[in-house]
Amino acid sequence: MSSATFPHLFEPLEIRGKRLKNRIMSSGHDTSMPADNLVNEQLIAYHSARARGGVGLIVLQVAGVHDSARYTSHVLMATDDACIEGYRRLADACHAEGTVVLSQVFHPGREIMESSDGLLTVAWSASASPNERFRVMPRALDQGMIDEIVAGYGAAARRLCAAGLDGVEIVASHGYLPAQFLNPRVNRREDGYNGDLDARLRFIREVIQAVRANCPDDFIVGMRISADERDPEGLTEDESLAAALALQGQLDYLHLVAGTSASVGGAIHIVPPMAIEAAYLAPTAGSFKARLDIPLFVTGRINQPQEAEAILARGQADVCGMTRALICDPQMPNKAATGRSDDVRACIACNQACIGHFHRGYPISCIQHPETGRELIYAQSNPATERKHVMVVGGGPAGMKAAAVAARRGHEVTLYEAGNQLGGQVLLAQLLPRRAEFGGAATNLQREMELAGVQVVRNVRVDRALVERERPDLVILATGARPYWPPFERGGELQVVDAWQVLRDEVQPGRSVLVTDWRGDWIAPGIAERLARNGHQVRLAVNGTHCGESLPLYVRDQMAGELHKLGIPITPYARLYGCDDSTVYMMHSACGEPMLFEDVDTLVLCQGHQPVDDLGSTLQGLVEFRRIGDCLAPRSVEEAIYEGLKVAWDI
Repeated sequence: MSSATFPHLFEPLEIRGKRLKNRIMSSGHDTSMPADNLVNEQLIAYHSARARGGVGLIVLQVAGVHDSARYTSHVLMATDDACIEGYRRLADACHAEGTVVLSQVFHPGREIMESSDGLLTVAWSASASPNERFRVMPRALDQGMIDEIVAGYGAAARRLCAAGLDGVEIVASHGYLPAQFLNPRVNRREDGYNGDLDARLRFIREVIQAVRANCPDDFIVGMRISADERDPEGLTEDESLAAALALQGQLDYLHLVAGTSASVGGAIHIVPPMAIEAAYLAPTAGSFKARLDIPLFVTGRINQPQEAEAILARGQADVCGMTRALICDPQMPNKAATGRSDDVRACIACNQACIGHFHRGYPISCIQHPETGRELIYAQSNPATERKHVMVVGGGPAGMKAAAVAARRGHEVTLYEAGNQLGGQVLLAQLLPRRAEFGGAATNLQREMELAGVQVVRNVRVDRALVERERPDLVILATGARPYWPPFERGGELQVVDAWQVLRDEVQPGRSVLVTDWRGDWIAPGIAERLARNGHQVRLAVNGTHCGESLPLYVRDQMAGELHKLGIPITPYARLYGCDDSTVYMMHSACGEPMLFEDVDTLVLCQGHQPVDDLGSTLQGLVEFRRIGDCLAPRSVEEAIYEGLKVAWDI
């Protein structure tokens, strides 16, 4: 495959005199990288990596247009000329690679997540209509504040233009301030900003006019809007389309997404998880494009160049937002353009290190490509100064990443796997409902090893004797973990099994099943859903405040919705204590009071893992070795792959 295989994807597009070399877009997304609300070297390095990778268009994350727009403590702000220099350096770096660069201009209205000092801030909106998700009651904007904010959009655009950016994207998506004016269920004003569609569009029109008035004619002005906010109180597809048709004469393009920040269910679509179908907004985009006269961009789980090509070929959009695909593989455009589509590291939409990091206030990354977000360290080549013979023991994610990176640096690397399949626990994760895509992590890492020239030996369990024969310079232990069975009182004949046994079909659970969850991740809810769909009566007991407590929000919330639809009861604060013939005894983890689950046929333990590290103790004094991943300490695939990168980088 090559660019000839993707004729639509690599066809240039001109917008207001600016030439996009292809139809691949990195859409605006928060990175949690900026310091002091300004562009910094980490953010420049992050976007430069994607520009070098061949992306045609980068839309930078939101730039606040007014002091009241600080919806997080690390948002970029374009309210002062001090921002210009950082934006200029970022624009210059991306322009040098032939990439067009825009910035989002933004006001969240009532969608305020946090403040810089932990105090609740005053939020502003079209009306005093409360936000459900963040529990914010906003104050209605008066005319003076409206005028300030509108002027702020214009001033922010002027600064971004002065920095050399090619244009701006007005964020009217996901229930943010422009959408709050547009939405008749949120906007309850009694002045000229509410009433019919034209009145509700007045604020957006004033914003567009302010931006145009502050920038030259060749400055791109686009707008992002949710086609459907996916919430009973949100904008509908008909309302969004009517707004788009009314505004298109003032815009250079329309960027279509879905969802709203205002509700848990609507927010899932801000960064849709793998349970959502790939490229799921393409049909809706096609409906909009058929009615519009300006270019249409679409974003929503477009993970592969093949998917983007199909959308463009069907005439459903003009540009495809592939943000997480580029987080996972910054070189994706170059690979697709040069016949290396099989080498693309496909995003699996796990949301763990991208939006998951953002929600915890950390710079975004990728579980499969931990180099993302750490470009200042890992973007440069790092050839080995001395070629070493490296033995990697364990073909899970940690071992495969370590092997690939070490071999790419020039070491002679052999990876040993005791079984006949590579992938470790990824092979189990992909068996859970709506998690099949997770298996792509193993496929992608295997391809990395192939390209790096790693020798793989399967069905061989490494022991001290083998290490003595092979005489490696270094052994990397990535021997993984096994299910942890905690000590608890057991009496009677109740069937007790663990999650691995269920997933491998090694046991036959009874009719009534209790699943116990210690980790708060996707394993126990996934097991519960799998068993319920197979006809079992399932209850889920969680040793935490709620189901999926340690998961990224949108993964957790989507999963919680599925469990509710299946009618699976969930009991929080439940710590396992014991069991007998048909009763499981638990205690409330906050107060110690007993909790009884009766008429149970099978107890499924999802109680975490313990290291498999038998080999390490036998190698003491024989050879230098390093432990990585779960054999060091059981955690998640993210830590495993990162440690594989880190140890191999330092050899």
